[in-house]
Amino acid sequence: MGHMGFNGMGAWAERGGMGGGSARRAALDRLPKRKTNLKRVWPLIWSMLKPRLWIMATGFLLTIAGVLAKLAVPQVTKRLIDHVLNTRPPHLERLPGIALVVFAATVLQAITSYALTQLLSTEGQRLITDLRMRVQRHVGLLPVSYYDANSTGTLVARIMTDVEGVRNLIGTGIVEFASSLLTAVLVSAYLLHKSPRVTLIVLAVVISFALFLQFAFKLVRPIFRERGRINAEVTGRLTESLGGVRVIKGYHAEEREAGVFAAGAERLLKNVIKSLTMTSLLGSASTLVTGVVTVIVIVMGGHLVGSQWTMGDYVQYTAYLAFMTAPVFQIVTIYTQLTEALAGLDRTTELLSELEENELPERSIMMPPVEGDVRFEDVAFAYEKDKPVLHGVSFHAPPGSVTALVGPSGSGKSTMISMICAFHTPQSGRVLVDGIDLSHVSLGIFRTQLGVVFQESFLFDGSIRENVLFSRPDATEEQFLYACRTACVHEFAERFPEGYDTIVGERGVKLSGGQRQRLSIARALLASPRILILDEATSSLDSESEAMIQAGLQRLMMGRTTFVIAHRLSTIRRADQILVIEDGRIVERGNHKQLCALGGRYCELYTRQYGLESNLFLAPGEGDADASEDPSRTVEFPVGDEIVPAILRDSAMSGV
Repeated sequence: MGHMGFNGMGAWAERGGMGGGSARRAALDRLPKRKTNLKRVWPLIWSMLKPRLWIMATGFLLTIAGVLAKLAVPQVTKRLIDHVLNTRPPHLERLPGIALVVFAATVLQAITSYALTQLLSTEGQRLITDLRMRVQRHVGLLPVSYYDANSTGTLVARIMTDVEGVRNLIGTGIVEFASSLLTAVLVSAYLLHKSPRVTLIVLAVVISFALFLQFAFKLVRPIFRERGRINAEVTGRLTESLGGVRVIKGYHAEEREAGVFAAGAERLLKNVIKSLTMTSLLGSASTLVTGVVTVIVIVMGGHLVGSQWTMGDYVQYTAYLAFMTAPVFQIVTIYTQLTEALAGLDRTTELLSELEENELPERSIMMPPVEGDVRFEDVAFAYEKDKPVLHGVSFHAPPGSVTALVGPSGSGKSTMISMICAFHTPQSGRVLVDGIDLSHVSLGIFRTQLGVVFQESFLFDGSIRENVLFSRPDATEEQFLYACRTACVHEFAERFPEGYDTIVGERGVKLSGGQRQRLSIARALLASPRILILDEATSSLDSESEAMIQAGLQRLMMGRTTFVIAHRLSTIRRADQILVIEDGRIVERGNHKQLCALGGRYCELYTRQYGLESNLFLAPGEGDADASEDPSRTVEFPVGDEIVPAILRDSAMSGV
């Protein structure tokens, strides 16, 4: 089907125009600052770790092997001091054996370290990729109302950045910390056996520091969550700036945009500095505790040498003590990583908890093949509470009919189209297709029978062929070429050296506005929809191209229910019914002839527009008298064949 994005100026005006970015930020600022909750994110963590339990188990076995190799070194060091170096004479013949054991333990540590890094780092990257794909797929299935409330840049940050820290859950996070804990438990048991008094005093200091860390981490956690929010906002604004670079340059606003980005970057920097200050303080505290523990061992252990300990026992105890205290000090670094990961996962969980369009319990009806009977029954809708856009709209479009929507920008035309596409659901009333309420329909099948051409043509950064085939990837070459010829795409595509394989650039930037619009029309033609929506579909075309495409559109519309939004009223004279929309209400309805005979709002608009177009090249005041004598005379003249630049004809309707 055609592109389903909704970026037209009509919808923009109906939502309230400018200020969406600042309003969105203000709304975010008013939200309560939620703390990261492990219980909330655990289901997501478990769903990712469960298929990888065998990898975790393998990593744990490698960790045990590495720990045993690591613990062997202090034991061998004790033997070296007590049984080799501290004897008279020294038993140097034992050195090769001891050296071999140390070398073997070191080699084993190196092998397990390499295997762990390869296994866990690779799987950590796979984990990130899987989660990114899961989040992207979910975001793509969310309702349009979610996109209305969240900027593109924010969603990009959610997909690309928030999942980055998850690698720490399977990499340096869980497994390394588990390794340290295992080492600490084994060493603590041995040290308690070696010297209960010294070990208990050291444990008291370490446990006190651990309790302090628990309190400190409560202060650190919100900082990382806030960083993710700021990063999303800055990324969002940057994405908007890059997408609107022509507008920025057109108004010479480069410096202003640089200032806006700089302000966001400064906010991010302050947050990072705050987190670095906290982690630095925690690191300093851990260093201080290490010093305290060292002093305790030097003083108390020194008194034991000669009475209860040998010199080898003293060195061994000191080495093992480092293994026992390492997890507490290591947790400062690891917890920082895990906190950042959990903050990102918390935001990801929040996003994944949003219901997809088809997950809504009321959407249970599978739509049969569409005939195209569309009916609005007293439909009311508002994007924001207490700011209604539609008021009790009712009309009927029989299968195969053409319905034109006419009215000023912001009157509700694009919102009505949005209802037909099921982008939004009414607050009251019903939108029926073939007698079935769209709010109860599973949307997958229904939207495959829609074809949409919006005023703002959206093209992907691919070839002409890829953009046209987007609506129907399995189309034959004959069907593809027919759609291109009907929409006059072949006229410019075949002039390019690469033909239909020409890359159009981001959003079709390498093509003119008219060429982009023709590609959008070809895309809708190829979809062969049952319901066709044309939102100013020919607004970017010159008169010659429009005349050629109109014939193709007429063939496309035959037998299909079509809805047309047009400011150039000359393009809708053949519509079966014309609905004049003002302030979210239908103020007039009928065909062209009936509405002209009625002499109401439509007749006024049509007469004024035709008069402007007819006299566009006359001197000021010339022809005014003739038009003012009998305005109705202009209604009878055929309109649509005059060659007038599109931008001037559209400007005639500005403010109408």
